[in-house]
Amino acid sequence: MHTDEARQRGPFRWSSCVALSLAFVGGAPLLSQVDDELAESYFLEAQQLCERDGGKLWGVSLCGPMAFADAATGTLATNQEIPDGPRPRALGYANTALGWGDEVWSTYVWSMVPRDDEGHRGRLLMHELFHRVQRDLDLMTPNGDNSHLDTLEGRYWLQLEWRALARALGTTGEQKTQAIADALRFRVQRRSLFPDFATSEQYDEIREGLAQYTGTVLSTPDQRAASADALQQLYDTEKQPSFVRTFAYTSGAAYGVLLDHLAPEGWARRVTPQTDLAALLAEAAGISLPASDALDGTNVRKTAQRYGGTNLRIVEERLLREREARVAELRAKLVDGQVVVFPKAKEASFVTTGSTAIPDEGTTLSNYRAHGEWGELEADLVLIASDAMSFRVEGPVTSDGAELSGPSWRASLASGWQVVEGPAGRALVSRSPE
Repeated sequence: MHTDEARQRGPFRWSSCVALSLAFVGGAPLLSQVDDELAESYFLEAQQLCERDGGKLWGVSLCGPMAFADAATGTLATNQEIPDGPRPRALGYANTALGWGDEVWSTYVWSMVPRDDEGHRGRLLMHELFHRVQRDLDLMTPNGDNSHLDTLEGRYWLQLEWRALARALGTTGEQKTQAIADALRFRVQRRSLFPDFATSEQYDEIREGLAQYTGTVLSTPDQRAASADALQQLYDTEKQPSFVRTFAYTSGAAYGVLLDHLAPEGWARRVTPQTDLAALLAEAAGISLPASDALDGTNVRKTAQRYGGTNLRIVEERLLREREARVAELRAKLVDGQVVVFPKAKEASFVTTGSTAIPDEGTTLSNYRAHGEWGELEADLVLIASDAMSFRVEGPVTSDGAELSGPSWRASLASGWQVVEGPAGRALVSRSPE
């Protein structure tokens, strides 16, 4: 193992390291510096898991360069020699795969690595190791806009799909087939209401869902344990306040494990960025995927009752009222009020828990830490624009040279950048005139 301790660079310092675990693991992160001995044991765990797979799942070994990093302390541990040259600035801020030196590395936020649950830890380790080879497998997809999953109907039909998938994971024979058919009907019903989001859903299920499926099956000893893990993920995710950025992890694990039940011989090798995992499962189960225009709405609603549909709708209607109040509050703060608009970040970390979609504007993220050509920023809350080309924070802005601050955020501008007055009370971060 190789360790390194980074020096703080320049006047800008992060005050904390509460970063998004891109491989959804749940729980609250703890601030801590990288423990060399513990990191060594985790590297060994990952090596044993990917060697046990032996490249069977995807046709390539998932073993490769790994790094645990903590941004607050600057500590780092790697499983191979640290490349020459500057460290990637994203280290310690996101669980992801990134280029460093001549290789792609799986990188982990040390505070987000589960300490007390070996299974969850293995899932995260393998999730990110899959991301390391995902581009080589030609399975990278664009980020999707799935803000419809913050609506009443979007949440309602997605949860019914999950409940049917959960029943399918726990049954056999005709009961399994019927539950899969029900899940597919619920999925088609949702997409009939939101047809413009079907491709976006599929992209997220390929990009993050396959990674979570990989983590699930490679971190468990057998198919029964993988099924139990996928089932638990379905139960746990229903408790989340928003599904917009997390649904694909849960759906991908469930569909992948069910495909292992019904089509164990290499279904994963048939997947492309355009694949609909539900269509693959329908084929494996011998079910005709219903067309949205042929779906009988009355029968679908009756089927929903077998999965607690009546009570679920009551709960979701209450949550909708709470979300509408939250959206109104956020709109007043980040849309209608004074704001500061930054160009999109080059690299960023954030927490998705509690993220909220503001219709026609974008999605909020918390604990946002980012840098770009314009400099660096730390904010409790930001609004990412719908086109992802910019983000905004609450104004007004106070400036002291290159140092900017506002309510619950601060930033350090790079040379050649400034804040200018924009329309409707907005301040814009833009390049200085030459």
